[in-house]
Amino acid sequence: MASLYTLASRNVGKTWVLMAVFFLLVILLGWGISWYVGSPSILWAAVAIAMVMNLTSYWYSDKIVLAMTGAKEADPAHYRELHRIVENLAITAGLPKPRVYLIDDPSPNAFATGRDPQHAAIAFTTGLLSILDRAELEGVAAHELAHIRNRDILVATVAVVLAGVVALVADFFLRMALASDNRSRGGPIMLIAILVGVILAPIAAQLLHLAVSRQREYLADASAALLTRYPEGLANALRKISEASRARPLQSASHATAHLFIASPFGDDAPSREKRSGFGNWVASLFSTHPPVEDRIARLLSYGEVSRA
Repeated sequence: MASLYTLASRNVGKTWVLMAVFFLLVILLGWGISWYVGSPSILWAAVAIAMVMNLTSYWYSDKIVLAMTGAKEADPAHYRELHRIVENLAITAGLPKPRVYLIDDPSPNAFATGRDPQHAAIAFTTGLLSILDRAELEGVAAHELAHIRNRDILVATVAVVLAGVVALVADFFLRMALASDNRSRGGPIMLIAILVGVILAPIAAQLLHLAVSRQREYLADASAALLTRYPEGLANALRKISEASRARPLQSASHATAHLFIASPFGDDAPSREKRSGFGNWVASLFSTHPPVEDRIARLLSYGEVSRA
């Protein structure tokens, strides 16, 4: 069983696998449409798009995600205490201090991004700073630093960009197939097969997007508890974030970026074990970006009981 400290290289490997799968998905879409309309140039365009977007998602995913969420760098003079909390925890974790960003949104939340610890950033919403005390804020910052140390964010941010690319490419190819006058290659059956593939591709991309295991949230929670030695801080923060998100969803979040945040920005995390019976709840848990907040809080509080024993 892997320990808390042996997962970084495994997550780097997952990133390359994820990029390869997205690459093949775009190529297959391009090949199907190029074969149907009889234009090999479409396949080469798909290859070029896949290569460019894979490279872009790896090198610039942090900048893309920060721009998508409207995050701005936090002024060190005005937010001195926030910078101090992040710096102290980074030193304790043996990491370089990540850049600190703010999202001007009253809904409390936070996320980390960046391809490695040297290029990492943590973004906090203004709503988070307004409702958490220092211990709770330290718990949130420690959770995000755990994602950075474990390289979870590399997988997550690459998935954000590539899932969006597949959806855009699929929509583009769908329009081309419908507009094509070439019906000689495969006839209506082939057209239906291509259309089904193009329609299902974004769904497959979304499932890959959610393939960043929900167990990583549990792992980051446990890492944060070890880092702060006060799991109750993060537990209280998660409770506040979850309640506030249900009442006021995060406006700057989208379904593409939702899984990056420490808790669901829409207040729709997976159903807890007690509520998971039934097919509908099972599907909801399958497509949820986050594990149940109740389960995460229970685990964190159990860590506190163990440490006091």
